[in-house]
Amino acid sequence: MLPRVESVCDVGCGAGHTALFFAGAATRIVAVDPAPRMLEQVRQLAAERGVAVETVQAFAESIPLDSASFDLVISRLSAHHFSSLDCALGEMVRLAKPGGRVAVIDLEGDEDPAVDGFNHETELLHDPTHVRSYPGSRWKEQFIEASLQIEFCETRLREVPEGLTITRWCEISQSGAAALEAIRERMATAPPWVLAALDIACDENGEFRIPVRTLLLSGRKPA
Repeated sequence: MLPRVESVCDVGCGAGHTALFFAGAATRIVAVDPAPRMLEQVRQLAAERGVAVETVQAFAESIPLDSASFDLVISRLSAHHFSSLDCALGEMVRLAKPGGRVAVIDLEGDEDPAVDGFNHETELLHDPTHVRSYPGSRWKEQFIEASLQIEFCETRLREVPEGLTITRWCEISQSGAAALEAIRERMATAPPWVLAALDIACDENGEFRIPVRTLLLSGRKPA
């Protein structure tokens, strides 16, 4: 059972699955996203589930909501799209109440520059709107600079533990045939140690599989 909180704000909410996860645990749920079609999906999903939700069209770097309004401000699988991580995290902290929490779940970069570079190139092919996936060390620095007390940081998590084929990965994001072939070529010619560092494996059908590696951080705003 989720701990009961008064209010939750989901930044970069997409279709709203994370926001609506808190239905029954939060008395106020606000979903923020710059894309109107995403917010419409949030409203449709909320209506189907009988959940009251507020939607706000805004980029993470500038959110028209009052400061110190939420017990929890969360962002899941959106931060790699933020144009300015500093500004976006600053907004999340601003929205949190004193003593409230800020939590981020996002694609994970790598501490090794060579591995991180390969990962970045692959992510850009997969989704041209990708800005950057950051390693755990960078996220910790950002939280500390934002005056958040880090409660926990988990790295090398897997969204798809068994691995997702790159064909399906590209289908989900509508990457296109050219991008899929470019990703296949890069993975086929990459040093094995780079693939291993990213937990990328080749299955019995010769298809590369990725776990969609993520990290999770939670920090508390000073009371």
